[in-house]
Amino acid sequence: MPDVKRFTDQVAIVTGAASGIGRATAFRLAREGAAVAVADLNHEGAGEVARCICDQGGRGVALPVDVTDVASVQEMTVAAVVAFGTIDILISNAGWDRASPFVDTDECLWDRVISVNYRGHLATTHAVLPHMIERGSGKIVTIASDAGRVGSSGEVVYSGAKGAVIAFTKGLAREVARHGVTVNCIAPGLVDTPMLAGITEGNEKLIGAIVRAIPLGRTGVPDEIAAAICFMASPDAAYITGQTLSVNGGLTMM
Repeated sequence: MPDVKRFTDQVAIVTGAASGIGRATAFRLAREGAAVAVADLNHEGAGEVARCICDQGGRGVALPVDVTDVASVQEMTVAAVVAFGTIDILISNAGWDRASPFVDTDECLWDRVISVNYRGHLATTHAVLPHMIERGSGKIVTIASDAGRVGSSGEVVYSGAKGAVIAFTKGLAREVARHGVTVNCIAPGLVDTPMLAGITEGNEKLIGAIVRAIPLGRTGVPDEIAAAICFMASPDAAYITGQTLSVNGGLTMM
């Protein structure tokens, strides 16, 4: 558990924070002093995370959000400002996928994957960014995937959406640097999360082969991704923007 309070008096929004990487990130930000808006479609799960943060002496509030719904995202952003007064950090993390060969997918799957994994980042960033521009500072960290850098069999549409997130991060970083806002991306590899568990079912051989190809010999855990996210959101990364950091045990090296 970190002892340094890098986020004292700062306010962070974390989407997809009820479980997995988002949950671990919310806890780590809170332990390091941030007030955290725990945002998720799973409001019950978000409430549990927020309660744990408060029980541990931190500041947390659960906010319902559907990142595919622009109005919902705007309402969440307003609620975060009402609760904590400002927004210093956005961790745009919410994601979803269902593994399947591309030829077996249909338009409904395409729309869902793109809406959550790409348009969700657009909606969330678009709602939060004006508050940062007005204050002249801010940290945005998008969560993509190594699938968006190198492609992933069985996750073709997801790979495309996550590749779009990486390109969006670069373009936005150039646009908002003059406002004192940095924008960076974390691209996890295989991480032991509920989403991976859902993808693994029926694809055990494929997942097993990928794990055997990881030089460190295992999947990651959410806390390891949260550490990288919080670095990018911290003052330690003040001179870093427009970058994508793969956190994948060495599965890809670039």
